[in-house]
Amino acid sequence: MKNTVDKYNVSRETYELLKRYEASLSEWQQKMNLVSRNSLADAWKRHFLDSMQLFSLLSKDAKVVYDFGSGAGFPGMVLAIMAKEKTPYLKFKLVESIKKKTLYLNAVKELTGANVEIINDRIENIEAEKADAITSRAMCALPELLKYSRPFCGKDTKLIFLKGRSYEQEVASAKKDWKFNLEIIQNQESEDGVILVITDLHHKGEKNA
Repeated sequence: MKNTVDKYNVSRETYELLKRYEASLSEWQQKMNLVSRNSLADAWKRHFLDSMQLFSLLSKDAKVVYDFGSGAGFPGMVLAIMAKEKTPYLKFKLVESIKKKTLYLNAVKELTGANVEIINDRIENIEAEKADAITSRAMCALPELLKYSRPFCGKDTKLIFLKGRSYEQEVASAKKDWKFNLEIIQNQESEDGVILVITDLHHKGEKNA
């Protein structure tokens, strides 16, 4: 426990909520496929720590964060649990189109008291509001992710995406149609992974882009 508490600066109470969430994942996984079977044995590192590292990238004055393709809640639900003590005013909106996964997300919300709204719909069907940040992990390739994100982007919106070893090809493909500022951060929990931090997103067809 101590290494996690120190590394990501969380309290014992937050750590215990996250461990409760981890236990619920194992329990629900027996009823429905929430994460890959291969990753379940090392879920703490593969899913929880992987998500926790994003918290420090959120702006301190952020009010609304969208998480696209939340699945079993990574990274959005993990970040919302961390925000309970650090930034309780921060609202997370988790968008997940698969109903059975939203049933699980609602159960975790009740279990942890996280400040989340769970939206069971496709991203393109929901009314876009300007977000302070958008997170996503393993939902789709970057060009498509940017297309989903653009309606939610204001002047200072930060996109924070966990990506794997193919990220260079995804970035090159995205640059054909999109203009953006990009910071690439090494994933602390995966040698093959990176975190893409994107700001000032514009489609090349937009005026003033």
